[in-house]
Amino acid sequence: LIQRIKKKKIIIISAAILSILILVTVFLFINTKPVTSKEKAYTQRIEVPSGTTIKGISKKLKAEKLIKNKTVFYLFARYPLLKNIFTGNSETFSLKSGVYNISSDMSLDDIYKVLSSGKQEYIIVSIPEGLTISKIAARLEKSGVCDIQDFITATKNPELLKSFNINADSFEGFLFPDTYYFTPDMKGSEVIKVMAKNFFKQIENIPNIDKENFENLNKIVTLASIVEREYRIASEAKLIASVFSNRLRHNIGLYSCATIEYIITEIEGRPHPDVITYKDLSIDSPYNTYKWAGLPPGPISNPGKTALDAAANPAKTKYYFFRLVDNATGKHVFTENFSTHVNEGYIYNTKKTK
Repeated sequence: LIQRIKKKKIIIISAAILSILILVTVFLFINTKPVTSKEKAYTQRIEVPSGTTIKGISKKLKAEKLIKNKTVFYLFARYPLLKNIFTGNSETFSLKSGVYNISSDMSLDDIYKVLSSGKQEYIIVSIPEGLTISKIAARLEKSGVCDIQDFITATKNPELLKSFNINADSFEGFLFPDTYYFTPDMKGSEVIKVMAKNFFKQIENIPNIDKENFENLNKIVTLASIVEREYRIASEAKLIASVFSNRLRHNIGLYSCATIEYIITEIEGRPHPDVITYKDLSIDSPYNTYKWAGLPPGPISNPGKTALDAAANPAKTKYYFFRLVDNATGKHVFTENFSTHVNEGYIYNTKKTK
């Protein structure tokens, strides 16, 4: 009788253990599956800062409703053998920092692969030479990088400017044109830091630029910003810079249509003009280089390396005038005296940016 009772207990206990194992197995198996079907899937942007733990990312994924159970995610991530039993993948999970797009129709194994790939969801943005802050901001917002107003406001942040030793009212001129790999929904200040750091890195190899002397640097950048908006053929950049340098040396007005365009579009907020009129040339503004000699108060665009090099190292010429003679190729003619310049005809075409 005692033996029968013992056997019964063993059978009951065994059955209970088996039932528990089956329930646990089913529970674990169910929780490896996607949260939704493909038809009902949604995607969330998941940031994984450096130093994030597996527990930390499991909580975040659960909060965003991308996994069914945070404990299961954690256990499988920590114990490859257990993960292998239920997913067939025995690879060790190595969480890497970055920004990822995770979809609700992804299984645990799919999520592990993404988070350990290190392949972040980048947004590639190309910033052409000669854009102003407002135009850069519009391009960044359109690409989904950051908010336009947040970016513009950040370019005028005194503390941020001070951190780069820029003694100016904004970062205009100090945001280097380049192709950037940004992440979605960044803060404007974060984007500015990337672009400004690139600016100071790029000018390191340009002769005659002393980044420690801001007054001198600002003059070069301001001149470069004008050269950038005037030249169309790279080989002419230093010739155009020489014209402006000669004029500055003799306190002659720069007479740059680019500065008039800046007043019209950036200060007055009017559309980009196809041509500059005589009325435009009489606008009362310190940026009007037809009315005032010397450089304007600050840069009128964000110049690239060609214009920066030209401004810092202009060609040695006796030219005081230049004029566009071929709109298709962007070719200019350069002259030493006004009479020759007049003979070339009056054409006030402007260089447009996209």
